[in-house]
Amino acid sequence: MNESLIQHVRKAELQHATRRQFLSQCTTGLGALWMATQGARAAGGQFARPVHDPANPLNALPSHHAPKVKRVIYLHMIGAPSQLELFDHKPVLEKYDGKDCPSEFLEGKRFAFIKGVPKLLGPQYPFQPYGQSGAMISDRLPHLARHADDLCVIKTMQTDQFNHGPAQLMVHTGNARMGYPSIGSWTTWGLGTENEDLPGYIVLLSGGRLPRVGKALWSSGFLPSVYQGVQCRSQGDPVLNVSNPSDITREMRRAALDSLNTLNRKTHQEFNDPETLTRIAQYEMAFRMQTAVPEAMDISKEPKAIQELYGISPGKESFANNCLLARRLAERGVRYIQLFDWGWDSHGASKNEALNEGFKGKCEETDRPIAALLTDLKQRGMLDDTLVVWSGEFGRTPMRENRGGGEMKYVGRDHNPGAFTLWMAGAGVKSGFTYGETDELGYQPASNPVHLRDFHATLLHLMGFDHHKLNVPFQGLEQKLTGVLPAKVIKGVMS
Repeated sequence: MNESLIQHVRKAELQHATRRQFLSQCTTGLGALWMATQGARAAGGQFARPVHDPANPLNALPSHHAPKVKRVIYLHMIGAPSQLELFDHKPVLEKYDGKDCPSEFLEGKRFAFIKGVPKLLGPQYPFQPYGQSGAMISDRLPHLARHADDLCVIKTMQTDQFNHGPAQLMVHTGNARMGYPSIGSWTTWGLGTENEDLPGYIVLLSGGRLPRVGKALWSSGFLPSVYQGVQCRSQGDPVLNVSNPSDITREMRRAALDSLNTLNRKTHQEFNDPETLTRIAQYEMAFRMQTAVPEAMDISKEPKAIQELYGISPGKESFANNCLLARRLAERGVRYIQLFDWGWDSHGASKNEALNEGFKGKCEETDRPIAALLTDLKQRGMLDDTLVVWSGEFGRTPMRENRGGGEMKYVGRDHNPGAFTLWMAGAGVKSGFTYGETDELGYQPASNPVHLRDFHATLLHLMGFDHHKLNVPFQGLEQKLTGVLPAKVIKGVMS
């Protein structure tokens, strides 16, 4: 039987009704009451949440308490560099080089590749003390070693994951599964940005490959999409499609955008969905970015002395270029800048993955630019309110990898989630300071273990947040970066 005209119209109305409209028009009024209580909680209840202007979702907001850090530059060495060849000096391990690994190091443990009884592997490079702090640093990092008294080194970082993809997600989202917001997304959602012409969260890649889980590392997860990281390139257009086609003028683009905004505003009037206003704001930012991004990303205009300091190659993809870009973006008010450098997976399965081969090249590619970034930020007074973080996703074993149970041609180490090194420099943390020590072979913490949850809580605290209160309801939980397990702020690393 054909529907009557009235039934057809009613069905169409119901199909176009949003959940928001249904709750507000519910005859019992319970839906509207529930929405009101949610608004009250967001405005300042127990779980006070950031409230942005829908037409300007990146507007600057106050934090929970006075922040020590205004912006973060995070340097992630994808693949997990060996702490035993860089920062965690273990002369006892050198003494036992080539000896069978103790059984207690193997019982009940899971490894990515080690089989049977591997041999212990001594440090592959010499260490020496640097600076007034006397920090022991490998000869692979001669430039960074000059900044020993600027570094706050945590030697006892721990994670729950021993495979790259989940471990990288743990570092940046606090969860080993995809679909959760990254630190940069939580930060820009909580604080907004200081420059309306640029994204609040920018990602730069080097090393020739994406991380294992790709864009999930800078995803906004269940937060609005405007807070996800924007990937920029150091070669070609900084952002895909940031330039107009050759036959499109900026005036034509403006006219087209005005027409699109008119349609979106009509849609918002009809459905009252705040995501529509966010979409308008994103289109407007994209238009402003067409001018602001190329200017911010043009490192060729830097003075020659600065270019030489970093060792850049304008027009090419390189970690050095990205370090200089990070400084330029930081001084333009970008809140969170994430650098990923691929190629640090030193298993010894090939020459490129060998500690005595490819590892040396990666150190040479990154040592000078990182030191230059610290020098540059310091001489501009920006290290006073900028925090630089360096890490991998887990550590490396004191045992030599024996993939398949036999000795390999090249020298390498397997994954070790039990202990790795992370360092910070700049605002809010102690300088020339080491927190925590591993055992004499560098396998597990001997004092002051720091789980990634603790690091996340500390980072948010430095940026002015109580990690318990920076949360959003999703799947029946008050979701937060630090998750549901205990997490504490590491007061011992704070200045």
